[in-house]
Amino acid sequence: MAILISGWLYHHYHRDIVLPTTPYEFSIKPGSNLKQIARQLFDEGILPNAWSLILLSRYQGKESALKAGDYRLTENLSQIALLEYLIKGDIRQNEVRFVEGWTFSQYRKTLYDHPDIQNTTAEMSEEEILQIINANEKSAEGLFFPDTYYFIKNSTDTEILQRAYQTMQNHLQATWSERMESLPLESPYEALILASIVEKETGLESDRAEIAGVFINRLRIGMRLQTDPTVIYGLGDQFDGNLRKRDLQTDQSYNTYTRAGLPPTPIAMPGLASIRAALNPAETDAFYFVAKGNGESKFSTNLADHNRAVAKYQKRQNN
Repeated sequence: MAILISGWLYHHYHRDIVLPTTPYEFSIKPGSNLKQIARQLFDEGILPNAWSLILLSRYQGKESALKAGDYRLTENLSQIALLEYLIKGDIRQNEVRFVEGWTFSQYRKTLYDHPDIQNTTAEMSEEEILQIINANEKSAEGLFFPDTYYFIKNSTDTEILQRAYQTMQNHLQATWSERMESLPLESPYEALILASIVEKETGLESDRAEIAGVFINRLRIGMRLQTDPTVIYGLGDQFDGNLRKRDLQTDQSYNTYTRAGLPPTPIAMPGLASIRAALNPAETDAFYFVAKGNGESKFSTNLADHNRAVAKYQKRQNN
């Protein structure tokens, strides 16, 4: 009898199971236990029963070794091969990328357009989204770290936003603890605001810390930041790609030409390099800079030199 049972089990576990379709894709959610996984594969028509995979996993001592993820089977295979596949975790990677300098509205559109992400926030306000992810801030701008995030198919947008928010908090707190002394910044959130401006103003990586140094110098003496990206952000949909003199003269909460200090919120999602630059800026005598048109910036210590640099490089760009 033992020989007959052993022979039957050997045949049962080595015989190919027939997939419902080829290729066949399925997902195992994080936190699923062996019984849940076996039942899921049986319900989807992959396994002839649930108990055989459970028995095989326990016999091999692999009950807790099965990995969550998105799987793609391209051919029929035996239960032993399937178990090895689930243990190895040869999963199909789903990813979404958030880019440095993007705004929250661009993040939302990217999540909404992704075919493998469940959109649950399309009708929600920013405040409602922040409440769901347990964020205390009043504005979502700047709160989500730009990076590539991998996820299980049919994950929700809030799950990914929660991870991006926590990643930003971790980076911000770690960098804040290593900040330069005597900075004119009262909180990590103010550092985030400044980092977002540095992100939008930086054309060349080597200029990042000095650009941050210019803004720190201005904040220290109460000089207005006078940075175009904040004005453009404040204009919102009114901005048509051409920043006019009247835009710089019209007061609004993000106009750093008419108002001193930092704007009320970040203006974009800064990367780690910009956060580090804001909290550890270059020690510089410069109070001004202008883009040269090739990605670099020209820094000046006084207004007269700055005006000459502006005339020189703006003339070059217009030619």
